[in-house]
Amino acid sequence: MPDIAVVGTGRIGSHHLRTLVEDVPGARVVAVVDAAAERARELADELHVPHALTDAAQLLDLEQLDALVVATPVPSHRPLVELAAGAGLHVFCEKPLGASVADARAAADAAEQAGVLLQIGFNRRYAEPWARAHRAVAAGRIGEIHRLHSLTRDPGPFTADPSRIPAGTIFRETLIHDLDVIGWFLGEARPVSVHATAAALVAPDARDSGFLDTAVLTLRCDTGAIATAEASFSAVYGYDLRGEVFGSEGMVQMGTPPSSDARLFDASGMHAATAGTDTTRFHGTYVAELASFVRGIEGEEDPSRPTGADGVAAQLLAEAAVLSHTEGREVAVSEVAA
Repeated sequence: MPDIAVVGTGRIGSHHLRTLVEDVPGARVVAVVDAAAERARELADELHVPHALTDAAQLLDLEQLDALVVATPVPSHRPLVELAAGAGLHVFCEKPLGASVADARAAADAAEQAGVLLQIGFNRRYAEPWARAHRAVAAGRIGEIHRLHSLTRDPGPFTADPSRIPAGTIFRETLIHDLDVIGWFLGEARPVSVHATAAALVAPDARDSGFLDTAVLTLRCDTGAIATAEASFSAVYGYDLRGEVFGSEGMVQMGTPPSSDARLFDASGMHAATAGTDTTRFHGTYVAELASFVRGIEGEEDPSRPTGADGVAAQLLAEAAVLSHTEGREVAVSEVAA
């Protein structure tokens, strides 16, 4: 049973912590780390975790530790992966892998050189409709891929402070999920260029500061296939993830807006529940990805497990999208690969 530390106790970090403690067999959480000491201690006490620490470096003093789950702000991802790799610890790192392509590459290289497992938090791979669709595409059921589409719409109404959201977040932290999914479905094929269009439509008062809440990407692939991805920070009807892969012999579709299979039909039409956040509607995917991480620590292979290389590949596309939007042109992926 691997001993795991969770670094970061924000929304996703605390969810990962609870998931590991309550829902993932074979995992033992031995430490919670956060600069907010009181928050770390409260969670540790509530979930019966032995250690509450304020600095990840303190983890190196523990007698037994096998792995880190990194759910901290993005600039700390590379240093934490490098810290873990240097100590021979396996790492589950939330996306994106780094604050830049160079950071992502350095983190992936550190894990590879140390011979430790590095898994990226692309949980959509573990959603049953996406996993089933991927198996069908990989088996050739839809023939040659012609078109892919993926969308992420966060639940609204949008109430966040735009000034607290880093520039490029919609590309680097939201659409990066879609970019990973597109690359996963493409297999050996690769996107070679990206064109991004984005705007502040949800929070138009923040437009002049460079804030973006709505975006559409077009990717051209080396096979000639065309992929598109879109995102919004405010779907008033609830969390919305969908996708489609169209090919020469058919298509597969993934996802649906309703959060329940129940439907009400009356004189005014059909009604379906659509509310939900990522951690409620897709809790099962978080359980599955962390369970895969635990099995990976124990040596089990998982071809769907997103690796450091997958993290770098998605980040390349996200950075190409940032550059495309900034300069108002189509950008070759090779331009950001150096």
